[in-house]
Amino acid sequence: MYLTARTLQTIAWSTLAVSAAQAQYVIENLSFGHKDGAFISPDLRAIPHFDIQGVDDYMPQILSDRVILTPPYPGSKRGSLWANSAMHHTGDWTAELDFRANGMERGGGNLQLWYVKQSQAHDKPNSLYTTPKFDGLVLVVDQYEGHGGSVRGFLNDGSIDFRSHPNIDQLAFGKCDYAYRNRGHLSKIKLHQTSTLLEVIVDGEVCFKTDKVKLPAEHYFGISASSAENPDSFEVHKLIVSTGTSHTREEPKRNQNQQPIHNQPHQESAQQQHAQQQQNHQAPKMASSASIPPWIQDVLASNVKTDDARFEDLHNRLQDIAHHVSAMYTEMGTQAQLAEERHNALMSRLASLDDRVNHNARLAEQAGIHLSQILRDIESKDYRELINVVHRKLEDNHKDIPNVVKAVVAKHGLSWMSLLAIAFAVQVMVVGAYLVYKKRRGGAPKKYL
Repeated sequence: MYLTARTLQTIAWSTLAVSAAQAQYVIENLSFGHKDGAFISPDLRAIPHFDIQGVDDYMPQILSDRVILTPPYPGSKRGSLWANSAMHHTGDWTAELDFRANGMERGGGNLQLWYVKQSQAHDKPNSLYTTPKFDGLVLVVDQYEGHGGSVRGFLNDGSIDFRSHPNIDQLAFGKCDYAYRNRGHLSKIKLHQTSTLLEVIVDGEVCFKTDKVKLPAEHYFGISASSAENPDSFEVHKLIVSTGTSHTREEPKRNQNQQPIHNQPHQESAQQQHAQQQQNHQAPKMASSASIPPWIQDVLASNVKTDDARFEDLHNRLQDIAHHVSAMYTEMGTQAQLAEERHNALMSRLASLDDRVNHNARLAEQAGIHLSQILRDIESKDYRELINVVHRKLEDNHKDIPNVVKAVVAKHGLSWMSLLAIAFAVQVMVVGAYLVYKKRRGGAPKKYL
């Protein structure tokens, strides 16, 4: 399908409008695996802003694009990832986890997505069934009740000890069935918190939601997995925590002794605005050195305090978006031209291929015609006369055989005189042999008893 330049321009600006309406700002120090073409670990030993933990001399394996929390062999292993920084946002935010579970036919294990008050309480990887008291939320992915799998949500205010509870499964406030094992592609679980609603979305479909739960700030994200004796291997590919507001994407730790903004001197505010302007002008240079577009550079929320500064920040970002959309439009036009050239080259090659196909079809048609003609000739002819001629020849030969044999015997056979001479000679030979025998017997020595 060929797209005109105006259609491409319309698509580009529509994409810009949708992106601006549904902008999500990634919180860098709570996320990993979201940067295209970049490894989740710079040295394949650690993940920035996260602690990785294992149990019993086992440490999860870090690859270029994933973290293997539990290995495919052996079983009974546990691993976890915990963010070093807390979540400072309230209101609208989203945590999206991409993972994959592979294992044998009857493998087992579980995966947990934690949002709890203190990550330090989890000094070792725990599952829902081995964790002590915690304060927060946990989403559990396992084969609950022997089904193909499920996603369940649990809440705790720090008063319930899940490790010693007689029936943990009854404490779930939300649940949906989800066959997560051996899917061949990544599974996506999204935890979305708004000012009025908490919902869990699995592979783009709502798993469960409630308007009675509002998760507070200053909690920590964590991911843990454990495998059974017949293990499942849990791989985590990315964790993206984002917010719908234009706050910082790498949040600083809040200072409890910070003074209110309205008590600060006017000169300090002016200096911060000037620093913000310098940061905005220096952002393209920093982006070029780090190969990051300037419109996604991190900006501290504490530097954007006045309306003028907010307007300038928004203006700069929209202007950068417009530049990138223009570059994208140019690139799309170039790609459309290349696609048209490739289409023409392909059609020229297909033309010769069509000629070969037509030639083969004509040969097949001619072969079919000759074959049908041969069949008609064989079916239309009558061979009875020829068979009768062969029979007559055979009968004539049978009649001539006695005469031929008689003629051969008469020509090459023995006469009567020859036969008599042969008979007389045989008789003489027999008589002679008898006389010799009698003579030798008479001359033999006598034997007495």
